Amino acid sequence: MNRLFAAALSAAAGAALAVAASFGVLALINATPDQPNTPLVTYETPDPGR
Repeated sequence: MNRLFAAALSAAAGAALAVAASFGVLALINATPDQPNTPLVTYETPDPGR
């Protein structure tokens, strides 16, 4: 019974650690600023009046 309790406790601790790590990763992703959406190459549009 003692081994079963230790196995259940370590499984619960591993699950809690995985949940905490996922929340930490999400917090880091949300903390980074968004990159500006500016194009690297722009093309001039032809003047339709010509």
